[in-house]
Amino acid sequence: MAVPGATASFDARAFVRSLPARPGVYRMRNAEREVLYVGKARSLRDRVGSYFHAGNIVPKVQALVSQVAEIEVTVTNSEIEALLLEYNLIKEHKPRYNVLMRDDKSFPYLHLDSRHSFPRIAYYRGPTGVAGRLFGPYPNAFAARQTLSQLQKLFRLRPCEDSYFANRSRPCLQHQIGRCSGPCVGLISKEDYANEVRTAVKVLEGRNAEVNEELAQRMEAAATALEYERAAELRDQLAHLKEVQAEQIVSSARGEDADAVGIASERGQHCVAILFIRAGRNLGTIHFFPKAPLGDSTDVLCSFVEQYYLAHDPPPRIIVSRGSAGLAPLAETLRQRHKRKVEITGGSRGLGARWRRMTDENASQALRMRLSSVAGLDEQFAALAAALQLPEEPQRIECFDISHTGGEGTVASCVVCGREGPVKSEYRRFNIAGIAPGDDYGAMSQAITRRYTRVKAGEVPAPDVLLIDGGRGQIEGVRAALERLELATAAAPRLIVGVAKGADRRAGQERLFLLGSDTPTILPADSPALHLIQRVRDEAHRFAITGHRKRRARRHQESVLDAVPGLGPVKRRELLKHFGGLQGVLRAGVSQFEAVPGIGPQLASSIYEHLHPGD
Repeated sequence: MAVPGATASFDARAFVRSLPARPGVYRMRNAEREVLYVGKARSLRDRVGSYFHAGNIVPKVQALVSQVAEIEVTVTNSEIEALLLEYNLIKEHKPRYNVLMRDDKSFPYLHLDSRHSFPRIAYYRGPTGVAGRLFGPYPNAFAARQTLSQLQKLFRLRPCEDSYFANRSRPCLQHQIGRCSGPCVGLISKEDYANEVRTAVKVLEGRNAEVNEELAQRMEAAATALEYERAAELRDQLAHLKEVQAEQIVSSARGEDADAVGIASERGQHCVAILFIRAGRNLGTIHFFPKAPLGDSTDVLCSFVEQYYLAHDPPPRIIVSRGSAGLAPLAETLRQRHKRKVEITGGSRGLGARWRRMTDENASQALRMRLSSVAGLDEQFAALAAALQLPEEPQRIECFDISHTGGEGTVASCVVCGREGPVKSEYRRFNIAGIAPGDDYGAMSQAITRRYTRVKAGEVPAPDVLLIDGGRGQIEGVRAALERLELATAAAPRLIVGVAKGADRRAGQERLFLLGSDTPTILPADSPALHLIQRVRDEAHRFAITGHRKRRARRHQESVLDAVPGLGPVKRRELLKHFGGLQGVLRAGVSQFEAVPGIGPQLASSIYEHLHPGD
């Protein structure tokens, strides 16, 4: 159902009267039919009518309503159906007045693949439908890797990939430093290794008391059997485990899994904090800063929780600092989707109340830090406009840098900085080809051409300021590349600045070459504008050199196989994966190459002859 027409002619009262008092979803559009807002309702008539009520004088609501030229509604059979439809429409349209969260954030897990005779527990980030068992999520990579490191020290589980494990003929360095029991060369039995894995799983499940008792019993049994060396190993293992347990923040003796979600709001910005409790342990907090032009803290939190848990696996218990009563349809949706009970509560007493207060405090602290950072950025952007004599403060800065080693593996980077800081989703790298080794001017010209071809096509917005890591020669090359593209005024950067290092190559001595100016601009070392330029330039350098190192490492690993006729990228990856790396490939024979999927006798012989000419 839709009511078209210009904003001035939109008859809200007549439209509201026509709506049913049933669950559904509504979409508000402007005169250009852009979706401004998507919402759900238990009663479409009551909810949509509330926007046009005379007593609703909230400025942001009035700003939305003043643009509405059309409202589309979809009637659903239940609130749950409306919730799912709203979630899908928000993801599709990303309306400017909705609470929008980045849904590309994935969390790290620890993954146990029990299909192997000697399974490993590994760091994992990706789809949660992977075979095996996942432990987590952890709020960041550091927390996950720290836990994994502790497990490997305690139980000496193998850290290597299956392909590397299958091709070992002697123990590796991890065994020599006491981090692996050496199952690849038979230094531990399958049964003993399985016991270590089971004990490690119990630790991840929070069954610490049970693990301590089990290790103590095994230590006593070994001593009784006069296996004193084994008893001493178990004694040291138990002592180390107790040290680790003493360092952990144990929040619940029941060993439960729960998330606590809190919010802080200030100056129109919001921060949502999620505290992860797994097996009774506080794994830490992660923060989100959703865009939410409309609604108070409760509305923002409820909308965020709905979007977040419809995209991520929920724990059995979710504690929210406010608005829990309005999340009953979400709890039922999650129960149906995951075939288990998911409880959403307000955490009014006991541990739940402590966790709720903790998340609100974390959210408040994170928001204060973000606002302080944004205020600092505002000062830097204003100083940059003054220093470069811009008619108005820039909103978007791009910076390009080139990285290579002796002309090999050249990579160009493009980073973007907005008024709230780095816009990492818009960072890009360019693998440079077809130029003379070490030709930085040619590399920069190629990167600029590739980037601004997309700007010209309207796929990417043009920056207000374009920073180039280099001097006058670089910006002249950039100017020539842009002229060849014949960019319209709207697609061209307002200002191009070359950032050249000073005589001693020290921070604070940079010379700024502005396109069209004969003399460089030198800003004071304590200038906020210079600090902003340095920050963006350093980020471009970091992004470029990281990409270059990855490209160089990949080339060094695969270059010896590149020239093998008939061995393309897919088969090359399979070969390296099967043998655990290039060294394994070099040791293999023709019959072993034939065992790799996709490699027949002829190609296997060709590979061997290429790697061992004259044999």
